Amino acid sequence: MSFRPPRAALVGAIAAVLALGLSVPGQASGAPPGEDPPVPRITPTPQSVKERTDRVTVTGTVTLVTGEQTDPAALDVTRGALRTAGARKVVRSHSAAADGLNVYVGGPSENPSSADALKALGLQGPAGLPSGGHVLGIGKNRIVLAGADATGTYYAAQSLRQLLPHRDRPGTQVRGIAVRDWPATALRGVIEGFYGTPWSHEARLDQLDFYGAHKMNIYVYSPKDDPYLREKWREPYPAEQLAKIKELVDRARERHVEFTYALSPGLSVCYSSDAEVKALADKFQTIWDIGVRTFAVPLDDISYTDWNCPADEAKWGTGGGAAGAAQAHLLNRVNREFMAKNPGAQPLQMVPTEYYDVTPSPYKKALAEQLDKDVLVEWTGIGVIAPTMTVAEAKKAREVFGHPILTWDNYPVNDYVPNRLLLGPFNGREKGLAEELAGITANPMIQPYASKIALFTVADYTWNDQDYDPRTSWSAALKEMAGGDARAERALRVFSDASYGSLLNEQQAPELAAAFKEFWDKGDEARLARVLQEFGAAPGVLRSRLPEPGFLADAAPWLDSAEAWGKAASTALRMVGASREGDGATAWKLRQELPELVKKARSFTTTKPGGGTVPVLLGDGVLDAFVDDAIAEHDRLLGVAGRPKATSTLGTYQDNPPARMSDGDDATYYWSNGAPKAGTSIGLDLRRSRELGAVRLAMGKAGSTNDYLHEGVLEYSADGKEWKALTTFSGKAEVTFTPPAGTEARYVRARATAGQDYWLVVREFGVAGAGVEVSGGPPAEPGSTLSAAADGDPATVYRAARAPQAGESLVVELGPAKALHAVTVLQTGDPVRARVQVRSSGEWKAVGELTGAYAKLPTTLTGDAVRLEWSEGSAAPRIAEIIAD
Repeated sequence: MSFRPPRAALVGAIAAVLALGLSVPGQASGAPPGEDPPVPRITPTPQSVKERTDRVTVTGTVTLVTGEQTDPAALDVTRGALRTAGARKVVRSHSAAADGLNVYVGGPSENPSSADALKALGLQGPAGLPSGGHVLGIGKNRIVLAGADATGTYYAAQSLRQLLPHRDRPGTQVRGIAVRDWPATALRGVIEGFYGTPWSHEARLDQLDFYGAHKMNIYVYSPKDDPYLREKWREPYPAEQLAKIKELVDRARERHVEFTYALSPGLSVCYSSDAEVKALADKFQTIWDIGVRTFAVPLDDISYTDWNCPADEAKWGTGGGAAGAAQAHLLNRVNREFMAKNPGAQPLQMVPTEYYDVTPSPYKKALAEQLDKDVLVEWTGIGVIAPTMTVAEAKKAREVFGHPILTWDNYPVNDYVPNRLLLGPFNGREKGLAEELAGITANPMIQPYASKIALFTVADYTWNDQDYDPRTSWSAALKEMAGGDARAERALRVFSDASYGSLLNEQQAPELAAAFKEFWDKGDEARLARVLQEFGAAPGVLRSRLPEPGFLADAAPWLDSAEAWGKAASTALRMVGASREGDGATAWKLRQELPELVKKARSFTTTKPGGGTVPVLLGDGVLDAFVDDAIAEHDRLLGVAGRPKATSTLGTYQDNPPARMSDGDDATYYWSNGAPKAGTSIGLDLRRSRELGAVRLAMGKAGSTNDYLHEGVLEYSADGKEWKALTTFSGKAEVTFTPPAGTEARYVRARATAGQDYWLVVREFGVAGAGVEVSGGPPAEPGSTLSAAADGDPATVYRAARAPQAGESLVVELGPAKALHAVTVLQTGDPVRARVQVRSSGEWKAVGELTGAYAKLPTTLTGDAVRLEWSEGSAAPRIAEIIAD
């Protein structure tokens, strides 16, 4: 849900109360008759909450007792919350009324009368609390909202908004409570700093409302694709665009959010130039004039080995130390000649070029020693996207940079993985980290409304890291966005679970993955069918019930994909069920439907930074793995090995998973997201132990000809633990090797024996079967082979180039004669008719006839070959597999 401006405070308060799951007219409170309902959860989680034994009643007329300096925004929020709770008239006065509920708004510095009201409740005032700290007391026919400053009072009002119920008439009793609360770190908020289409003006206004409601107090305006921040940094804004920025600044101030303007001159600035300093100051002045008081100079994502003007090299020389000195010189001049000369300016912020580690370097040393000490240095942790961040790392960052640290936390930003929504919680940040920092800012996704789920959890952590629990906060975020609608909340949880994984949350789709595991462990098909039905239906539920249309627009292609994946996974489940029940015809029919269903699920695209589109990913490694595992189970029950399962110890770059190196298509490929090290491997699970035919490893691709294992060894194993070498290879992108006859294994892998700088592309990694020969006709069409009819993989199809001619047949040699129980023939497309025979003691004997796409013909013969004699007038055959067992 979104929080609206004061003129819509009533609607906003209703939505917020609903979002916290409080009771509404006609709904049960969740408490047994005669018992008080539980105190609603306040978010962010307060530092201290104590229940009282007394109560207050929301009367028809409520008096707001205020001072001359009481914060107007806090009054707006409080007034809306009271009206939502049933008050019909809310009046403002400088003194308490004799009758009705009195609500004191403002701490002693804003409203002197609040001191006595706090004393009457036996509560300590907000003195000594940091900015944003506040006391909220409910009891003895009064409510007191007392902030350490105006921002604290505004935050107290946001807490009250969540505590008061939704009622359509006065008379509701509210339980007494005492909240004493303050933030863990001074600066808490969001930096719009991603690459790609910047947020719309309307989305930014909505975000500022959201930040204020969640007690975040900083928004950094730094979209990488705003040309007036980077390429055109010297140029003034057009009047229309400047007016929009002013509207954002005004909205931010109303919401107690510090609007920070971040100008990035590093692509072209001449650090030593007086004119460049003036250009920076002039640009800042135009922004100062519309109300901005906080400024930043990001110098990230630039080269500091190439100067933009000869004068800089002449002044400082070359190298990292020279770059640090030049940047410190420029920033110090801005700090002293602009920031220091403007009363009310907040500390200057900067992003160093080395923003992603704590390794000492000449560059960092220069900044530490030469940059003015009151400048805040932004840092992303260890790595551009840090999976974890610790107290020790923060202390080291402060030490190595020599300045207070403001984190630029690259979560949930997705410009580097634009095919994903990152809907999991803020995670991996150690308790106590917030207290070591000047503040924490989170870089959000290209999708502003979808970012709110993760940003809700960021607000929770940055306010009270000691009591923060990622899963609890995540659940609360879903509840809020669902607006109190239980069905929408459940659908949002199911959908968001499939986009849970990230560098901060290692497990993708944890709840769905657990359901799949339970099915494979226990075999409860009906239970999993319900889970998948719910998953596939979730997009429709969200589109009809979720009160946040922006989220639906942001997530549109992922919602489409979820619907399609739900159908594909449900079909795969039904296929397994039919196979286990012995209904081979139904199972084969469903198996043939799966490729198109999966293709559709993968067909939805989104725009990526820089233009073009990329297929969206959803539940990757979980949904697709279940379909693959279901196919493998179907094949196992058929009695064939099926397609090998491909694996890699490296990660995946974009939409190029390991499965693509075993799909039989050289045009697709697996692409790693990093360079192999010694010991890195890619592998194949052949599903069961069998004799190995020729091994083919085709690596590299056009445009990435060096992306192959430069030094490696092919190995095989029966159990995946003990490995034996087949052959070594060096300097070759194409490796083929035929093992000695009789070599059996279930697992084959290619392992790097040395590290390298290039990444890895594998077009195809395959192991041919051994001991089965297919002959006869008609000949296969281009791209197909006769052997596909009996290669152990029903996904490969022998496609005849023409209809059979008189007397033509297809013969599968089985090797040594064996007792047979049945011959199963699988066809695709329009099935053809044929007589099925087994060669027994040198004589062809009839087993039965093909009459459909699936035929399982029982036999008691002992034979060494199977023959299909095509019936006269048959169309061109399409044989997926001939199985004799």
